Amino acid sequence: MDFTSPMGGEPMSMTRFIGLMLRGIAIGAANVIPGVSGGTVALISGIYPELINTIKSFGWKPLKLIFKGQLKKCFNETNGPFICAVGIGALTSIFTLAKALEMLLLNHLTLTMAFFFGLILASIFLVATRIPKWNIISILAVTAGISIAAAILLIKPISENPHPAYIFLCGVVAICSMILPGISGSFILILMGNYALILSAASNVRDLSTSLPILLPFIGGCVVGILGFSRVLSIVLEKFKSITMALLTGFIIGSLAVIWPWKEEIKSMFGGKEKVTGYQWHLPAPDNMMLLALMMMLAGAGLVLILEKIAGNPSKEANAE
Repeated sequence: MDFTSPMGGEPMSMTRFIGLMLRGIAIGAANVIPGVSGGTVALISGIYPELINTIKSFGWKPLKLIFKGQLKKCFNETNGPFICAVGIGALTSIFTLAKALEMLLLNHLTLTMAFFFGLILASIFLVATRIPKWNIISILAVTAGISIAAAILLIKPISENPHPAYIFLCGVVAICSMILPGISGSFILILMGNYALILSAASNVRDLSTSLPILLPFIGGCVVGILGFSRVLSIVLEKFKSITMALLTGFIIGSLAVIWPWKEEIKSMFGGKEKVTGYQWHLPAPDNMMLLALMMMLAGAGLVLILEKIAGNPSKEANAE
């Protein structure tokens, strides 16, 4: 069975569709794990460039096709089979695996984080093999990515600013960070000082007089940010693939500090909700828990290798089709 593959006009095989669903399941589950973003999973699973190109495809042209009633052509223009496969997987994960992961995080935080630490650590090596060319510039790009991700964790939040222009900027920066691997959009909003403001507006959406002046510029910033940034990312991935992939890999390496199993969370209250604003890291005590955590890290790393064999390399799949 084949599915229409819009971006190249080639059919998408059932094998590739299932492979994309598996990646979608991983992306959905990643949103539950603190420090693991959907962008991170998209990158380590090899579908990040296609995801960015798919987001880039949304614009005036698909809207015109919808208004003209050309829904099938719009589906083709926006890489419909890819969206369906990844979307089905992500939704399946959210409604099934997410609750189980939340319980594991609540009752077995250290072991769960150790598992994902091993998973992400092993994935970094797989991502590194997909970088076309390694040279001094690529190494500097990785270093820059690590430094940026680490610096974000150390920045202290600034004060709240309700000016519409700044809220618009918050929307742009937050949505851009959400599609970058290793960077949390909500954490960026905390650093920019407007997390509580936007959360409060979203929670009181029925009060239009107070929520709309905040939500409209924020949503506008998100729309402009994701459409504009996806186009920029698509261009740099095409023209400077090695450097860009190396930089994104650095982001993931830098985000490992958030997944480190032995840390204390620094939390603050925002609009009645508790949110992590920083961390205090420490080394594990040499006990049975440390041994179990190391075993979970090895299990996470082993799972990556198994999934790589099952799901296959997306680029190879695309060439085979």
